[in-house]
Parts: sequence; structure tokens; C-alpha cells
Amino acid sequence: MRKVAAILILAIIGAVIFMLLHQPEDDEATGAVSEFYSYEQEANFSGSWEMFHPLMKEKFDKIEYLQERSHVIMDHFGVETFSFTLGEATAIEDWTIEGEAEVNGKVYQVPVTQVFEGKYGNFSIVQNTYVTKVEGEWKILWDYNR
Repeated sequence: MRKVAAILILAIIGAVIFMLLHQPEDDEATGAVSEFYSYEQEANFSGSWEMFHPLMKEKFDKIEYLQERSHVIMDHFGVETFSFTLGEATAIEDWTIEGEAEVNGKVYQVPVTQVFEGKYGNFSIVQNTYVTKVEGEWKILWDYNR
């Protein structure tokens, strides 16, 4: 009887460890978006740029992104940082960044609300952020469809 109880306890412990180590993919996607906006929040625009999908890196030269992002958020908005909240990740079928530029693999949409307190008052920006895996790493995309 003790052997059966010991085996059952070990099986339960093993199942809990497995569940803790293997997050559902939508949770991983949300985690990646959170990491991206945490970099942005800390003004670590180099870190956030590195998380961009290759199609996004074609849109923004790294140096240009570092300068412009800092200039827009810090200077124009008159803020030092911002807070953000994330909605639930939703899998999107056949998503394109713009026109015919289709992204390979499963894409998740995560709504992001950034809240700024600046010299022009308090305001929020709501933007859907998209994330997909490229060579095993989560990469960030924005929507440019009209």
C-alpha cells in the first residue's frame, strides 16, 4: 500500500513540474509581448528592437529606431516612462503584416494598452501587437494593413 501511495505522490509531483515547465503557447506569446514592452518601458529600445521579426527590422534601421522611439516617447510625450496592460493572446490565421507580406507560422494577437502620464496630461494608446516564433524565438510584429 505504501508503494502505491509513494508512486502516486511521485506521479503528482512529476505532473506539477511538467505543467510548470511547459507553458501553453498563448502564455508564451503573451510573455514575449510583455518582455518587449518592459524593454520599451525601461527605455531599452535596443532590447526591444532585437525582439522584432525580420520584417519589422526591414522597416526600422536599429539606430533610427533607438533615436526616434526615445524622441517620440520621452521628448514629444514629455514622459519618463509608462505602464502597460496586456489582453489575452488570440491565435490568428493567415495574418499578414501588410499587403501580401505573409508571416510564416502561427501568429498571436495581443492587445496592449500603454498608459502615459506626461506634460500633456494622462492618455492611453491601445495597439494590437502580433507575435510569432522565428527559429524558436518569439518575434514582435505590428500591423501595417490599411
